[in-house]
Amino acid sequence: MEKRNQSTNTEFLILSLTDNPMLQFPLFIVFLLIYLTTLFGNTSIITLVCIDCHLHTPMYAFLCNLSIIDVCYTSVTLPKLMQIHFTQNNAISFNGCMTQQYFFCSIAIAEYHILAVMAFDRYVAICKPLHYTIIMTRKVCFLLSSISWTSGFLSSLPISFLTSGLSFCRSNVINHLMCDVKPLMQLSCSDTRILEIVIFIVTMLYAFCPFVLICTSYIYIIMAILNIRSSEGRQRAFSTCSSHLIVFSLFCVIMICTYAGPASVDSLEKDKVLALLYVAVIPMLNPIIYSLRNREVKFALTRNRKHFVSNVQQKCGLCISQNYMF
Repeated sequence: MEKRNQSTNTEFLILSLTDNPMLQFPLFIVFLLIYLTTLFGNTSIITLVCIDCHLHTPMYAFLCNLSIIDVCYTSVTLPKLMQIHFTQNNAISFNGCMTQQYFFCSIAIAEYHILAVMAFDRYVAICKPLHYTIIMTRKVCFLLSSISWTSGFLSSLPISFLTSGLSFCRSNVINHLMCDVKPLMQLSCSDTRILEIVIFIVTMLYAFCPFVLICTSYIYIIMAILNIRSSEGRQRAFSTCSSHLIVFSLFCVIMICTYAGPASVDSLEKDKVLALLYVAVIPMLNPIIYSLRNREVKFALTRNRKHFVSNVQQKCGLCISQNYMF
């Protein structure tokens, strides 16, 4: 019997968390609330960094990039999940699946690189404070951000190209929340050894190297903090990087647990739960972590809230006075 290449004429079915009809609408509400919270939190951070001159520093420029990435991250996955649970139609076209897989992989790598750049920025600020303004110029910040975005979208091209060339003749049901490489490889009846080698090379170059950079930066940061004599100085220095360390730890642990092992039926069940964390929960928590643990962000929120309220009061008073005059 001739093997049929269904990669050109089939659609996939995303299983998502469950196919229970009673849970479809509640899950839609949950994903909708998560998506709206993520959009509100991250766009608030972006707006605050743009309008507050006190936050026009490299650290908050990179934080703004991270918020943009988180918005893109959730926008690639959650709208499709909401559509699946609202319409109970879990079909996705082959082109749509490959597009989602490409952008998801690209944005994940870009986020990892932005986290590495943020770690380097904190290293320079704490370990080389006198040279910070000389090293972290506006041109350098723009270059580092551009490299992070570009490397993410370029490094995903060979993975997406090889994935789109696989033959999917076993099944078209993706036991996952989205089109990702591991569940797609599980469905393929093609030889995936070349794809696995490419994934390993991309992981070493674009994930392991940033991981080493982040760990090295924090080793020097911790050593520098321990050498600070006053406890107040140590606390102030640690507070500038604690939020980033929390975000990086969450992102790194979940990614390692997801992609470290081989693709199997049991691992895919576990990966669905982990995927829910890194495509929905972490992007929603990032603005909360940075706003609650960052004193400058809290002061900026207070300043701009008071400024906004005073502007509204002035405009309302002007309108009342004009109406009274007439």
